[in-house]
Amino acid sequence: MDTAGSAAASGPSDPVLLRVDDGLARITLNRPERLNAFDPDLAHAWAEVTTEATSRDDVGAIMLEGAGGSFCAGGDVQAMAAGGVAGGADISRLAEVINRGIRALTESSVPVVAAAHGTTAGGGLGILMTSDYAVVGADSRIGSLYANIGLTPDLSVSAQLARAVGERRALQLVLQARLLSATEALEWGLVAEVVSAEDPGDIAARVKARAEEVARFWLAGAYRAYGEAKRLIRSQPSRSFADHLSEEARTIGAMFDTPDAQARIAAFAAGTRRPSAPESQEKA
Repeated sequence: MDTAGSAAASGPSDPVLLRVDDGLARITLNRPERLNAFDPDLAHAWAEVTTEATSRDDVGAIMLEGAGGSFCAGGDVQAMAAGGVAGGADISRLAEVINRGIRALTESSVPVVAAAHGTTAGGGLGILMTSDYAVVGADSRIGSLYANIGLTPDLSVSAQLARAVGERRALQLVLQARLLSATEALEWGLVAEVVSAEDPGDIAARVKARAEEVARFWLAGAYRAYGEAKRLIRSQPSRSFADHLSEEARTIGAMFDTPDAQARIAAFAAGTRRPSAPESQEKA
């Protein structure tokens, strides 16, 4: 992908970092001291950064990651208990702010990979499911845990979890104080790959490196076609079957007319070898 070489849109102390490099937008949740749990500052920064990343012409793939030892622990419960929010109305408003970012990612035609090392819990599960391809570490743990503090799922968890793993498994996860192991999350289809390392301290770096490989594979190939395929699958529930067939037909026609597709079709017809997908791997 031919894009601007790099661009910095945030500083090291910002609650969400954005860096764009050769078509890849890297979005980093940056509250490592709180396991990247959402407070008002992180909520608003998340909505702004995701909206920017999905609207930029120089972005062909997005990578989500968390600073420190975890991906995202959901909402900052200690901040809630300490009076960081005035009441339920404030919680609802903050959830709607975060939802803007969730919708920006899931409704876009930009493929998203998550590097979800460490713990993912509560609303962090919803953030994980905004990705189209998730890589976790062998020591990762993933769960709901809302009911542990008397709350109900938000940030798309009840909207996306059953689609991802099936209704019965979704109910198992939200009705128990259960954290899935990385292997269980892979078996359930919640994540795509599990990465391990001989030194446990290296797992986070290896998860991020593997997630970037996935994103770079998209960028090196027909990234617009991958993005449109993602959009078709993500948007299917909003259409009738007949309407979705029509949208498929419209999209493939539009893609056929692009210079990239014309070049790839000609190369395929001529027997020119095209790049193949990297092998999926479980190393747990």
